[in-house]
Amino acid sequence: MVSKVSRWLLLLPVLAYTVFSAWPYVWTAIMSLRTTDEIYRSHYALPIPAHWGKYAAAWNQFGYDVYFRNSALVSVASVLIVTVIGAMAGFAFARRRYRFPLREPLFLLIFLSIMFPPQIMLLSLFQILVQYRLFNSLTGLTLVYVVTELPLTIYLLRAFFAQIPSELEEAARIDGCSDWAMFWRVMFPMALPAVATTVILNFIYFWNEFLYAVVFITQQKIRTLPLAIQFLVSDQYQDIGMLATGLMIATLPVLVLYLFLSEWFVKGMTAGAIKG
Repeated sequence: MVSKVSRWLLLLPVLAYTVFSAWPYVWTAIMSLRTTDEIYRSHYALPIPAHWGKYAAAWNQFGYDVYFRNSALVSVASVLIVTVIGAMAGFAFARRRYRFPLREPLFLLIFLSIMFPPQIMLLSLFQILVQYRLFNSLTGLTLVYVVTELPLTIYLLRAFFAQIPSELEEAARIDGCSDWAMFWRVMFPMALPAVATTVILNFIYFWNEFLYAVVFITQQKIRTLPLAIQFLVSDQYQDIGMLATGLMIATLPVLVLYLFLSEWFVKGMTAGAIKG
């Protein structure tokens, strides 16, 4: 009896925090199925009847199909590039075989770049993109995302690769694996939990990023979803129901990604606590 009471005492704060965190999302989901007039009449009523056609209207009439595609292209391309480069760099920084002069100071310099606020780089990045004709392009925005998130990815994956026993590396070399084959066939598959963690974190950041997008993207046809929502707020600020629908369209991909990779995410976050 005492154990059950103590268990519930531990679960109550968790349940309270879960409700507190999930309620805004649930409320937005409910409002996305209601019209603005219905919301004004009763803020917390259930969507009866549910207006599912609002999603089609937002997708077709408000151009969310274009904005969704732009965000998907930028986010997926950035995640792929950051993951590949970050994994190889993290492995090189972690293993003794690849030591070179000033390796540790170089890694420290890369890590220190995480501490600077993103506003510091806006002017220099703007000049670089204009000089190389990458301003107002999804390619330029993708490169900016890769540069800004690469240090954190290298840092996280380096910590994981450093824990892999050197015996596995030596066994792969005895079997005739080159450095390239050993990394992709042995080391990278073992690091999949950590890689999944960086994929989720980076994708969420790229998908929701607003500062660089609003500075480096000014053409409507290549806006990402955060920009589209911001302009929808300024242009259609009275249509609360449509704003909620747009927010749900923007958050659904992140939610689906986390549901599919949540187990890998937990494994990657807890891997650093266990030596093996």
